[in-house]
Amino acid sequence: MMMMIIIIIIELIEDKGPYYKYTPANVLENENFKLYWKRSILTDKTIPFHRPDITFMNKKTKNTFSIDIAVPNTHDLAKTITDKQSRYKELENEICSMWKQKAAQLIPIVVSSTGVIQKSLSQSLTRLNLPPNTYIQLQKSVILGTCSIVINLLNYK
Repeated sequence: MMMMIIIIIIELIEDKGPYYKYTPANVLENENFKLYWKRSILTDKTIPFHRPDITFMNKKTKNTFSIDIAVPNTHDLAKTITDKQSRYKELENEICSMWKQKAAQLIPIVVSSTGVIQKSLSQSLTRLNLPPNTYIQLQKSVILGTCSIVINLLNYK
């Protein structure tokens, strides 16, 4: 079974400061794992969608996970998930052939701007081997971000 992705990321990070002050590097790598953060994936052929938010490669098991995060309006939740899955299908195939991976899969992490989630989010969290209640932290983060945007908009002069 795959180790929890959070533990692996912590293993890759050398600076152990507070999480809210952390600015991720574009590439984190050790002998077992490679993690790309907001980095385009160069492919042999032109692919329109080649920049997922996070690309995580397990070098031992030869599995790659592309994680794409979105915060749409509530009425666009289902559409956003299906769009992401269809857009990155070609990239998954290219990753398997170029990097000689057994499997490459997109994992959409989608929470609406008001904190609404779909049942598929729990499946995404399970595929990443994250605790099932992680969605609560995601909702909290999204709602705080939405509140911050509204406050800044109301204070705009």
